[in-house]
Amino acid sequence: MSFCLYLGDKLCSAEDCIPGTGVYLRHGYIYSSLAGYVLRKNEGEELPVISVVRETETQLLPDVGAIVTCKVTSINPRFAKVHILYVGSTPLKDRFRGTIRKEDVRATEKDKVETYKSFRPGDIVLAKVISLGDVQSNYLLTTAENELGVVVAHSEAGAQMVPISWCEMQCPLTHAKEFRKVARVQPEYLQA
Repeated sequence: MSFCLYLGDKLCSAEDCIPGTGVYLRHGYIYSSLAGYVLRKNEGEELPVISVVRETETQLLPDVGAIVTCKVTSINPRFAKVHILYVGSTPLKDRFRGTIRKEDVRATEKDKVETYKSFRPGDIVLAKVISLGDVQSNYLLTTAENELGVVVAHSEAGAQMVPISWCEMQCPLTHAKEFRKVARVQPEYLQA
C-alpha cells in the first residue's frame, strides 16, 4: 500500500499496469474512482495490477479458491459451522463464518460421510473457499482434498491429538482414538 489519493487522480499509463478494483481506464490512462490508497500487485501477469482501496477495505477477505484456517464452532448431521481465522497465513481482523457441508467433506464416498466422525467443536481445520458468503449467509468451504481437513484437535483429556491415519487421531495421554477428516499438511503450512 502506498500514497493517499483522491477521486479522479491519474495513476499511470494503461501500458504500465492492469486496472484492478477502484480504478477506471480513460484515454489510455488509469484513474482513481475513489479516494483511498494505491495497491500494486504482481499476480503472475507481466504487468502489475493497480487498485485503489479505502482504508477500511484493506483487510484481506476470503475469496473463492483461497485456503483458509478455521475453528469449528458447532456440528450437526448435515454440516459443520466454523469461524474463519486466517486467509493463507494472514490473520483476519473481522470474524467470518463458514459452513462445511456433509457433501463437501471429502471427494469420494460423499454419501457415507458422517459429520461427527470428521470434525468436533474446537478443531482447527484447513479448508478451501468454494462460494462467497454475504451478510445473511456463510462462506461455503470444502475439505475434499488430501491437504485439507483437521490440523489441530484436542482429546477429551485436553491433550493435542496426533494423526495416525487420514481418518483417525490419537490422544498421546490416554491412547484413545477419535475419528477426524485429517489433513495431510504440506511443508509450506508448517512453521519451524
